[in-house]
Amino acid sequence: MNLHKELNKTEGFKNLELLAKQVVEGFISGMHKSPFHGFSAEFAEHKIYNPGESTRHIDWKLFAKTEKLYTKRYDDETNLRCHIIIDNSSSMHYPKLETFSIEHLNKIAFSVLASASLMHILKKQRDAVGLSIYSDAYDYYAPEKGSERHHQMLLNHLSQAVVSKSINKQTETYKYLHEIAEKIHRRSLIFLFTDMFQTSEKDNVKLFEALQHLKYNKHEVVLFHVFDKNKELEFDFDNKPKRFIDVETGEYMNLYADSIKENYNELVNNYFEALKLKCAQYKIKYVETDINKDFSNVLTTYMIERQRFI
Repeated sequence: MNLHKELNKTEGFKNLELLAKQVVEGFISGMHKSPFHGFSAEFAEHKIYNPGESTRHIDWKLFAKTEKLYTKRYDDETNLRCHIIIDNSSSMHYPKLETFSIEHLNKIAFSVLASASLMHILKKQRDAVGLSIYSDAYDYYAPEKGSERHHQMLLNHLSQAVVSKSINKQTETYKYLHEIAEKIHRRSLIFLFTDMFQTSEKDNVKLFEALQHLKYNKHEVVLFHVFDKNKELEFDFDNKPKRFIDVETGEYMNLYADSIKENYNELVNNYFEALKLKCAQYKIKYVETDINKDFSNVLTTYMIERQRFI
């Protein structure tokens, strides 16, 4: 895809809907290499046949092309309600970028474009989608709806999140997840995009209590753990003296990267593994989401979870 000059620094993604469409089309065109072969151009109009269902709506023409069974869907089917939640704290605006491209995104821009791409599929599936954005406050909330006007409103707020000023903004994710859990009254598929940078171990405990609140309300929860693998996991910096600044607190350290790299790698890898285990314990889908990769991991997760959900 030749997608450049996508982001104006003061206006956000100017063509977010177009970019999302191109991301989804690129994903679908690669489906022949995935377990979803044959579920491409028709995916908005069909769903996988489950044994035991009536065979009257099986699309036999599609079966002849794909050798897989799909049933036809109808205009009045709304099988899914989805709520997307985005962490917009200061750490999500790392790395600081002056210009953006599809291959050059920070954590918030990646999360926004991934969310818009999910919304594009949800729209084609005639499903209802809602959105929450939070930082040090509950910045935005919209309930699940499926209208075109609603879709455009969400795209606008997503675009603005990329360029919102986010200086020294810490967040208490658990606080807003509890609020969201109280707002969503019908069973939904929840997608949470966050870098999981909590201020303290106590906050981590509270975060999983909030995620459990969502699970208790019968929602399915997918945690997209968004991070820059090269920098934040592997600590891939040259060994020149640098100042490392905590963008949420303003605290800093002056050091040579090599002097702490080994200990850093061990601590962060242990933290990531602990997150995975905790999510497994709470039956939350955990998805490592490296912003240096494409969006196939996010969209494939959606396709799998949607089939499970309905």
